[in-house]
Amino acid sequence: MQEVTATSRHYVDRLFDPDPQKVLQGVIDMKNAVIGNNKQKANLIVLGAVPRLLYLLQQSSSSMELRTECAVVLGSLAMGTENNIKSLVDCHIIPALLQGLLSPDLVFIEACLRCLRTVFISPVTPVQLLYTDPTVIPHLMSLLSNSLRTQEYITQIFSHCCKTPEHQTILFNHGAIQNIAPLLISPSYKVRMQALKCFSVLAYENTQVSMTLVNVLVDGELLTQVFVKMMQRDQPIEMQLTAAKCLTYMCRASAIRTDDSCIVLKTLPCLVRMCSKEHLLEERVEGAETLAYLMEPDVELQRIASTTDHLVAMLADYFKYPSSVSAITDIKRLDHDLKHAHELRQAAFKLYASLGSNDEEIRKKPILESGVMELLCSLTQSDSPALRVNGIWALMNMAFQADQKVKVEIVRCLGTEQLFRLLSDPDTNVLMKTLGLLRNLLSQRAHIDQVMSSHGKQIMQAVTLILEAEHSIEVKEQTLCILVNIADGNTAKDLIMTNDDMLQKIKYYMGHSNVKLQLAATFCVSNLIWNEEDGSQERQDKLREMGFVDILHKLTQSSEPNLSDRWARTVRHKKENILSDTPLACWTHSVSLFRAKTALQQYLA
Repeated sequence: MQEVTATSRHYVDRLFDPDPQKVLQGVIDMKNAVIGNNKQKANLIVLGAVPRLLYLLQQSSSSMELRTECAVVLGSLAMGTENNIKSLVDCHIIPALLQGLLSPDLVFIEACLRCLRTVFISPVTPVQLLYTDPTVIPHLMSLLSNSLRTQEYITQIFSHCCKTPEHQTILFNHGAIQNIAPLLISPSYKVRMQALKCFSVLAYENTQVSMTLVNVLVDGELLTQVFVKMMQRDQPIEMQLTAAKCLTYMCRASAIRTDDSCIVLKTLPCLVRMCSKEHLLEERVEGAETLAYLMEPDVELQRIASTTDHLVAMLADYFKYPSSVSAITDIKRLDHDLKHAHELRQAAFKLYASLGSNDEEIRKKPILESGVMELLCSLTQSDSPALRVNGIWALMNMAFQADQKVKVEIVRCLGTEQLFRLLSDPDTNVLMKTLGLLRNLLSQRAHIDQVMSSHGKQIMQAVTLILEAEHSIEVKEQTLCILVNIADGNTAKDLIMTNDDMLQKIKYYMGHSNVKLQLAATFCVSNLIWNEEDGSQERQDKLREMGFVDILHKLTQSSEPNLSDRWARTVRHKKENILSDTPLACWTHSVSLFRAKTALQQYLA
């Protein structure tokens, strides 16, 4: 270590030699010494090489060759660790390099840009430093035409430093589209690729940019068609995927119709291909997430995707990856994928949610035919709360307005023991999603009665325990919603009516200070007393004897708005959505506004 430090000190000392030629040779020797040697780079930074190199780089008295070599060495130091980058930024390397771009010497400019590129692509560099001086962006635009290297480095800087709508606007206003578009047909692959990445970050969630891109011509050809050509199978995967992202973002910004052939016949199939296990992990993750984003609002795209290239089966494989059996020659890839396997699962969850967000038939096809249900159920047994949440959330979505076959399969696959174990999970998010699953299983009268006939005792016990324990308002509201659905069953409601302890709990929550809990408990009563159902008179008499009428009268006379009116407003603002965590969002299929209001009015009469 002492020997390395001594050698490093010698390199730094030579930077201060009064002979310019010896300084130049010292910088060249330093350049050769740091290549591939992170320890040497760290030593030189600690010993103060960076301030001296920056000083020499900025001095007009320094020869152009010396200034260029200093930029090269600084670029090499930037290729070390993140701590190296932090040290360089702290020494104000960015303003110094940006100043160097004013030089007329192209080789020096390229060296400065290469170093800037290396600094800016690091996640620890504040990208806002590119936008501090308003003259920087227009000057960079003017340098684009100088050489292939300036084009590559500048577009790479733009693509990494465009992080916000404000950044998009600045680049757009300074002519990014017209300056970068011609680079898409550059003879250099690196230039084409970086230009393409620029357009993907510029177009993301930006209507102004996307609408402009649709009308851009590149060598007489529409930009969208240039992107389509870049998605062809004979192009590198990176290019296919980035071009697909560009068209996806333009489509989501309404610049391209969802039924346009470039989306239906080109972009969507390309993204589905990216989900194949023959691709690298990062490609599969990016492909799945981009595909989910593309089809999220469009049912027809969801239908097309669900039948394209065995997508559903491919997604099921995301949960099994990495395989327990791997060839020894693939051990490095296996090690890499083990560390990032959660990204695959997360991408698959996003894509499943997008696929099944609007269409029940598609939802049955992500789930039942692919065999992924077993995988989702197994995730609920994970030691990781995040995985348990994702697994149970997916099952909850699957059960929403599903037919009996799907619900039976969920209960069979999950197992009643695991279901009730999840109802006592210490993680609140897991508990909430499990309650949501149970609520969705208990919808539609025939389904409610069937589930309660098989598992009614355990469900009522679980509800009792949750209502008696110290839980949040949200958890108790969700639990009361389950009672609302049980009370809507033909025979299931008897499990409430024959349980005086449960009736007392409902009565208690009707008088609770929290209006959400009052509403939930009151709607449970409205389901129990509905006049048009067998046994309604006996149920009304029992509830009257237990003092429910007094509670209802107090509620109607309270300072709170009328219950049914308040309920109506709540429903209008909380639309049904399978991804909703709001219990009220799923009440509409268990009790109508008219029914609730009528039942209460008749009961109080």
